[in-house]
Amino acid sequence: MILDDNTPQKPQIEYPTQWGFKIIGTSKEELLACIKEIMADKEHLCSCGNVSSGGKFHSYNASCEVATKEERDRIFKAFQDHPSVKIVI
Repeated sequence: MILDDNTPQKPQIEYPTQWGFKIIGTSKEELLACIKEIMADKEHLCSCGNVSSGGKFHSYNASCEVATKEERDRIFKAFQDHPSVKIVI
């Protein structure tokens, strides 16, 4: 399914599923600590993302299996509310 302005419905997501989060902030070390804190004992993957051209911003990609939309939203909100995170996608 291709999503655009003419597509009236959201895609159907079947759970459990692997879900990825892109976390952006100014400190690589703080972002890594944030991911470990939020994922806690949850099995997850984490990889370096990009660095801004000026070197001020760094990103990490974190992914894990989520059982429900509520769990996905809870993890997203935890990243969003963390003081080390500027943006989460």
